[in-house]
Amino acid sequence: MKSVSRFPDWCSLSESDRVAALAQSRRRLAGIGRRLHAVEQILPADVSNRGPLDGMPYAAKDMIATGKIEPSWGCSEPMAAALPRASVIDRMEQAGACLIGTAAMTELAYEPSGFVRGGALNPWCPDAIPGGSSSGSAILVASGVCFAALGSDTGGSIRIPAHCCGVTGLKPSYGRIPLDGTMALAPSLDTIGIITRSAAELALIWRSNTGERASLVTEKPSGTMLADAFGACDPEISEICRSAIDVLAETGMSIDARSGFPEQADQNALLVLQAEAARQHSELIDDPRIDPTLRKRLSKGLTISDQSLGLALDARGVLRGDFLSRYLGEATVALLPVMPIRTPGVEDVDTGSANFNPRVLYALSRFTRFVNYFGLPALAVPAGFDSRGMPVGLQIIGRPGSDALLLEIGVRLQARTDWHGRVPTAIMSDVAGEQGLIG
Repeated sequence: MKSVSRFPDWCSLSESDRVAALAQSRRRLAGIGRRLHAVEQILPADVSNRGPLDGMPYAAKDMIATGKIEPSWGCSEPMAAALPRASVIDRMEQAGACLIGTAAMTELAYEPSGFVRGGALNPWCPDAIPGGSSSGSAILVASGVCFAALGSDTGGSIRIPAHCCGVTGLKPSYGRIPLDGTMALAPSLDTIGIITRSAAELALIWRSNTGERASLVTEKPSGTMLADAFGACDPEISEICRSAIDVLAETGMSIDARSGFPEQADQNALLVLQAEAARQHSELIDDPRIDPTLRKRLSKGLTISDQSLGLALDARGVLRGDFLSRYLGEATVALLPVMPIRTPGVEDVDTGSANFNPRVLYALSRFTRFVNYFGLPALAVPAGFDSRGMPVGLQIIGRPGSDALLLEIGVRLQARTDWHGRVPTAIMSDVAGEQGLIG
């Protein structure tokens, strides 16, 4: 049987290989994608327009209106009237990408673990959570089903599954990718993001969608480590992320460390998320089609007063300014792990399990929520593997509008490492016998 070690990068494929890759992605969507419960709908792949993405197979989270099927928002059936086709789908099509399916997600994009009974499975270990709520998007990319996937990130829903599944995910600056045609969860925090295996692929998609290239303001960007975040981590997570930062230092990036953590911003982010999600979906609180735990979560959000919500939103500008001056200072980016804990097992987040631990759910987005509150861009990149063989993610946070620069930093890191392209252990046998594109 053919040995399999890593997936190829779209940017490295010849024109003929790209044609073969699209056909292979269609087969894998029906095979691996279905087996891992990461697919919502398989779509007939239209012949792509010629463009910079030229046939790149991608999936869209099932809260984004594709113009082909009605999204379900992770529910058993569509919960609202059909939305007009999303601008981000138009942009991908105009760039030549080929939409092959929609990716599974948790209900209303409101579950950071990605766990659903009978739902999506982590391709590295089926007993581990895949991360949410863009779980299907991350799984499909990590499993080599597609080269890219669209997702959403309101409190970490791109970056958390990127960590858990070992892929690269961009949470853009607030408003950088249009939100029209997508389900709203918490409008003050919502962003549409992109998941790929490599930062180079992500940079290609970013340029195709926005026309923005990497910033040339500085040849050697600098980074500041949020020391208190590292101190609050599982020691293994801290060590792995520090080692990845050492690689960044080898690229010429100067690194320093600063104490403190934006605690008030984190608490405000959680309050805004709960309050706005409840107001956005209040009509579903008594809907029996919705999971009882989610309905309880929405009900809790309605207990937050309009005054408290307003105060949290009003404080955002001052707190963001403090973060940029106090924590970034003269540095280009802030560096910290995506998650303070190792990827949990499903029993830790399953409310029906004797091992359920609500603190685990809280910890999943502990280091990601405040980024949405500030509207800053953040890139999650694979940083290595823990002692169980599970991937670990490093988070790189930039100033407003510095999305392309973050991608350039990711490209530099991945030019010296190979963590992002490895084939997950749980699907080795699925792809081991394939010919051609997998080496």
